[in-house]
Amino acid sequence: MNARERVICALDHKEPDRTPIDLGGGPTSGIAASLVYQLRRAYGLPEHPVRLTCPYQILGEIEDDLAACLGIDTVKPLDYYNMFGFTNEDWKEWTLFDGTPVLVPGKFNTVPDAEGNIMEYPQGDTSVPPSAKMPKGGFYFDAVIRQHPIDEDRLNVEDNLEEFTPFSDEYLRWIETTVDEAYQKTDRAILGTPGGCALGDIAMVPGVNLKDPKGIRDVEEWYVSVIMRKDYITELFDRQSDIAVENLKLYKEAVGDKIVALYLCGNDFGTQHAPFCSPELFAEVYMPYYKKMTAWIHDNTPWKVFKHSCGAVEPLIGSFIEAGFDILNPVQCSANGMDPKLLKEKYGEKIVFWGAGVDTQQTLPFGTPDEVRAEVKERLEIFKPGGGFVFNTIHNAQVGVPVENFLAMMETFRQYGGYETKSCSRNSSQTAQ
Repeated sequence: MNARERVICALDHKEPDRTPIDLGGGPTSGIAASLVYQLRRAYGLPEHPVRLTCPYQILGEIEDDLAACLGIDTVKPLDYYNMFGFTNEDWKEWTLFDGTPVLVPGKFNTVPDAEGNIMEYPQGDTSVPPSAKMPKGGFYFDAVIRQHPIDEDRLNVEDNLEEFTPFSDEYLRWIETTVDEAYQKTDRAILGTPGGCALGDIAMVPGVNLKDPKGIRDVEEWYVSVIMRKDYITELFDRQSDIAVENLKLYKEAVGDKIVALYLCGNDFGTQHAPFCSPELFAEVYMPYYKKMTAWIHDNTPWKVFKHSCGAVEPLIGSFIEAGFDILNPVQCSANGMDPKLLKEKYGEKIVFWGAGVDTQQTLPFGTPDEVRAEVKERLEIFKPGGGFVFNTIHNAQVGVPVENFLAMMETFRQYGGYETKSCSRNSSQTAQ
């Protein structure tokens, strides 16, 4: 069983030869560039600047040699555009505040302001106000809110649709080429990340890729609007999802069946303590428009549909399933109500858990190697029976994680990730040809 077959088997709720593992396959399952650099050193691999696969989150590329050391079952083709709205090309060297050497795209701003902060600019255009800020000594970028005064009588849905446009031929050819290359050169599973399908993903709302974002762009205003401007939000989602379906058709022509799942949505619906909204509000404001997209995917492709949401979302998991989502990530077991045993028993046959492997808020960065081992072993024992589980850290592995803790995670995964019996055969529908 190769890596792609292994992931497909797990997504079909069957037991492969071992639990598949994803590190770096998507935008919420990666590894911080600093940690990637340290892991290369720990495994005795050649040291060189780490290319940033996501300059916004400062995630590092996991090259084939490191992927082989880690036994990763996924591969991520390089995105054409990044969060700032410029292309990932013309790479140049840069150094993170912690001294890690990295490669950033040519339009990435490398000049600190007078206070030592790094200000990033939409589409690399320094003639307009910056859209994101990395504080001096920081690890990531934060969006700069550029909200215009809101005139309730002149709110126009078109303003919040500015970034949702038909895919260009240039973008589609890039996707076609990079996905095909990853499919042909590796046997690992590919998670499609076309963009434009997330309904109200709060990371996207401020429009860090737009030079002059209009409409509702303040985070607080957005959350208020879901209640106070419900007609505006639902009209926006209706029109956005129409555009998304047309783009999904183009994306399908470009990638065919070479991806195993599609990352549809990264909108967080939970805080540490409770969901952001009730199942009733989800059904009214979000459900119809998610269903429009997921129905097209399920009717026209073999792809599974991937939903990311941090937080205490157990009361909404049934709604996610009804909305057509097949996969939930990152499965934040430390949040209220997200008990691993309850999740597996209640939803394990209905949705794939992609994540849950180890807590990235406390255990992995601040625990001992033995505490990491104990948690990883426990999570594998709970989630792996019957398949429906892809091992991953809970969201991205962060800056500051001790290498020995990460290695303890990997050691334990290799020791306890296997299955005694296998319920998958090698002739899965999307295996390497």
